[in-house]
Amino acid sequence: MHLSTARRKDFGGNKKKKFKILMKTKNLTRNLLYFVVIGISVFLLFFLITCSWIGYEVKSQCREAKREYGKDCVMSLTELLRDKNRSFRSRNSAIWALGQLGDKRVLPVLKSFYTGNVPSREPLNKKISQYELKKAIALAEGNLNISAIIWRIGYAEK
Repeated sequence: MHLSTARRKDFGGNKKKKFKILMKTKNLTRNLLYFVVIGISVFLLFFLITCSWIGYEVKSQCREAKREYGKDCVMSLTELLRDKNRSFRSRNSAIWALGQLGDKRVLPVLKSFYTGNVPSREPLNKKISQYELKKAIALAEGNLNISAIIWRIGYAEK
């Protein structure tokens, strides 16, 4: 066999190997892209479900407070927070809902309950939660609440 013929045969074999490697890389890239797209879709689905659940809970808290105190949502939740006859759990839930609503009118009330001493763990049914107050104050002062942006779409207080 002549040397140039051997080189041509070898070169043809290298082309096939390179083509196979290129095809495997393309398939791997395509599969990776599918995996990333599916992962992002699942994340967005869970995010939207969570936002909807948060919105449902806030609206439910508002309905209950308005039924009992007869004012608009924010003022009714504020009255519920001040009501010492209510359980600590319901008052802490009102704090959470007020934070989710992000209304600046509640800042003085929230700050009046806030001591600044946030323990590492605290029972929600035994005292006013300083952790929930801290979060609610931050949200009422205008900090970003991505979930609220989603659930507030189409929300109008009745």
